[in-house]
Amino acid sequence: MKNLTAALLALVGSCLSLPGQTAASGPEDRQVTDPHSVMSAGNAAAHALSIDDLYFTRSVFDGSWSPDGKQIVFTTDLTGRQNLWKVDAAGGWPVQLVQSDQRQYAAAWSPDGKWIAYQQDLDGNELWDVFAVASDGGDPLNLTSTPNVREESPRWSPDSKLIALDIKDKSATSYDLATLDFATRQVKNLTQERAPDRSWTSTAWSADGRTLYATRYEISFQDSDVYAVDVATGKLTNLTPHQGKVVTFASALSPDGKTLLVTSNEHGGYQNVALLDIATHKLRWATDTQWEATAGDFSPDGSTFTYTLNADGLVDAYLVDSSTLKAKKIPAGGGVNGFPGHPSSYSPSGGKLLLSHQSSVQPSDFWIYDIASGHAERLTRSAIASVVTAPMPESQVIHYRSFDGKIISALLWVPVNLKRDDSNPAIVLPHGGPTGQTQDRWSPLVAALVSRGYVCIAPNVRGSTGYGLAFQKANYQDLGGGDLQDEVYAARFLQATGYVARKKIGITGGSYGGFMTLMAIGRTPEEWAAGVELYGIINWMTMLQHEDPQLQQYEKSLLGDPVKDRRAYDAASPITYLHNVRAPLLVLQGDNDPRVPREEAEQVVDILTKDGKTIAAHYYANEGHGFAKRENRIDAARRTVEWFDKYLKGAP
Repeated sequence: MKNLTAALLALVGSCLSLPGQTAASGPEDRQVTDPHSVMSAGNAAAHALSIDDLYFTRSVFDGSWSPDGKQIVFTTDLTGRQNLWKVDAAGGWPVQLVQSDQRQYAAAWSPDGKWIAYQQDLDGNELWDVFAVASDGGDPLNLTSTPNVREESPRWSPDSKLIALDIKDKSATSYDLATLDFATRQVKNLTQERAPDRSWTSTAWSADGRTLYATRYEISFQDSDVYAVDVATGKLTNLTPHQGKVVTFASALSPDGKTLLVTSNEHGGYQNVALLDIATHKLRWATDTQWEATAGDFSPDGSTFTYTLNADGLVDAYLVDSSTLKAKKIPAGGGVNGFPGHPSSYSPSGGKLLLSHQSSVQPSDFWIYDIASGHAERLTRSAIASVVTAPMPESQVIHYRSFDGKIISALLWVPVNLKRDDSNPAIVLPHGGPTGQTQDRWSPLVAALVSRGYVCIAPNVRGSTGYGLAFQKANYQDLGGGDLQDEVYAARFLQATGYVARKKIGITGGSYGGFMTLMAIGRTPEEWAAGVELYGIINWMTMLQHEDPQLQQYEKSLLGDPVKDRRAYDAASPITYLHNVRAPLLVLQGDNDPRVPREEAEQVVDILTKDGKTIAAHYYANEGHGFAKRENRIDAARRTVEWFDKYLKGAP
């Protein structure tokens, strides 16, 4: 929910050609893939990868430059916990800054260099507090200590005296803007959102610290505006007034304070990057695409800025001249590339950029890109040696037609050394959301499955981001309807390749992917031989009783009014079809999940147990929505692989 730019919508419309830019491209350019063109390569060295090794491979994210440009603080699970570490920007061994059993995100270095602020919750409950630790190390300070309030995304004022926060009471539907006085610990709300379907997130401080720039967005991600907020008085100035529904999110403020870098779908109805003149409210477009362009950062002198371009789940990073708008793709390799810095990926001098890179065969790592030379140096090495040297098939983007002729994109992994004899097992991997997208990212579970001979496919079904608003809204009040058929047709594409046995196809996913797994085995039981669902929705009506209030609003944006549209809720609830289940099902759930509470999993287990179906479940006492602790992630992966080995391969 907080990865807002990833959920920006694209309204359908015609694209406007801009001088000096290439013609628009996008989802309409896709061609259907011939299933017989899919090949399994040969490799005598291929072997099943150790699950322990895959999960001892680390992840890195949320980097922040020190004010002198010499160090970077970031989050990594090097110890099996997502804690703060720092490393010299020139390279070297990282030093653990904070040790905790809890996860820590959004590290931000204070401008005076003395402190690092970050957010931390308790066992996955998402009731974040904001902490600070001295930049040289020491005992962390809990600056908020509010067990029933979420404080997120700390952003230091230029004088290091205030920290801007996104703040939400546990019982509230909306995030507001607030400031935290670092010396006194006093929190002052800047906004008092009254609309239950609107929320706020901050973007940048003005250089004098008097103004905070922020975005007020509709929880359904179909409308938003950028505001200037007077910190002293709370006065709000809308910088993007418009008619109808337009999505505009602010990303960065130029050093001269005159321009905001924004992502907006006002231009032609597609998500593009623009420069917003604060005084005139006019947009100057930097991109022209029907894919998804997302704004990044301004350089410290304002001469350049960055953005990323997501085309069919493959993401490239770009550097742009602010005056000419000439863009250059940064040669970071195929997969998913990005700018992970907070508040900026530019070094304080402006000469370097912090980049992230990952792909289906490369775990996420940080790189330092020298802008003048165009050379990048690797800063972290996340994969352990056995993973680096293992032969792994890369994902490939394929396209197929679904039941109604709509073209669906998917990532496909084909294990090596397979015979094209209709005998191999396969797994369909629905993503979370539904307003989400599977991209070409590293997945240790996929690597474990593919290396064990499972063909894997991850469809971006209707309802996914990345393909325009009409596609994203195509499952409105039809969750588990047309989008489920898109999953079924992914399985049929696998069968058409000649590699996959019809009776050996399983399905697994988390969150909305867990919901889709339950819908699949209940509504289309003949298609699936086994399922593993993680923290998935079973009943949208009971979700409304137990889930976080903001997610209640999000649910209503997908299904309508729970009273007037009760039929839509019932039709979209897996509980309606659960008695039809034939496939053996494994349920994995966190006890502290605020998004899909444990009660959802318990309903599944209770119903299928009473029906005498093959059902097993495991609950993780110290996890929330998604598993963060390494031992739990390993345990969940082992249970998943063993379940599919038993019911798809016939293993004892």
